[in-house]
Amino acid sequence: MSRPTSTDDGWWLAVLWVTDQDGVVPFRDLAPASGPPADPPLLRLGPALAGELSGWILEEDGRLAIRLNVVAPPDDPSRPWLAPAAMRLAIKFEPLRAAATEPIVLADTVAVALRRALERLGHP
Repeated sequence: MSRPTSTDDGWWLAVLWVTDQDGVVPFRDLAPASGPPADPPLLRLGPALAGELSGWILEEDGRLAIRLNVVAPPDDPSRPWLAPAAMRLAIKFEPLRAAATEPIVLADTVAVALRRALERLGHP
């Protein structure tokens, strides 16, 4: 995870990635052994991450304030699981929880949540 930053309007921003000894892995390496599902990885990863961070994310107008996107799209848009597993994350945290939590603990909470959500990609 990159060092998180915050915007003036309350968004917490970080870049997250998954590596092995060869560098950043493609999402395909995180898919089930039977092969990647038909839908793009972020359609599964986004809700899983939001679930792992339940209670931490601010709700605005009936929607959770979380945004997740890939850093680099796949070379072939019809094969989204071949994109590198590198993501941009933006979250607005519940103000009271964020104020009562040290920044390093907040970053660790997100890292653990991401790890669990990534594990769920391979075990739907």
